[in-house]
Amino acid sequence: MSEGESRLSRGVSLTRPYQPPVKFFPLAQLRKLRKCEQVAAVCYRIGPSGVEFLLVRTNSGHWTFPKGGTEPGLTHAQAAALEAFEEAGVHGRIEEASFAQYVRQKRRATEKARSVNAHLCEVLRLDSPQEPNRDPTWFSAEKTKRRLRQDRPPDFAAELARVVDLAVSRIQRLRLGGLSSTGS
Repeated sequence: MSEGESRLSRGVSLTRPYQPPVKFFPLAQLRKLRKCEQVAAVCYRIGPSGVEFLLVRTNSGHWTFPKGGTEPGLTHAQAAALEAFEEAGVHGRIEEASFAQYVRQKRRATEKARSVNAHLCEVLRLDSPQEPNRDPTWFSAEKTKRRLRQDRPPDFAAELARVVDLAVSRIQRLRLGGLSSTGS
């Protein structure tokens, strides 16, 4: 090495910090590593009798909103839209901001309670769900609350009814805002 020449000018650093090799995880393992946070798509349409909600069946037979875990690389709204598509075949417009949050009750003592961010999704079209046995079905707001109450602890049922009421209120505000901007 000539005088005045340093190892840095050759692209070699003597003080380079140790970097462990990059480790790649299968998607299934990444899902296990994620936080205890979930997202729900509160799918709706305006039917002849007013606001209707789309519920799907869980593996245990309960009615629920399409929901699942957050996904690496996706916003919460994108993850909720993906759940709506996979579980109910929904194509629609989802709001980026969550309009409500609730805590999903633990089913087993070993399971952690999960925080769920709910996103409104206006359904534009339905296809067959990718997941089997989900039975996507439309219900009025009142029937939605009744279905969500079935076989659930009273405090959790009340929490889900609150989400439905917040959704109806938000949808009505959106509709009034849209009508006032187009009508004169």
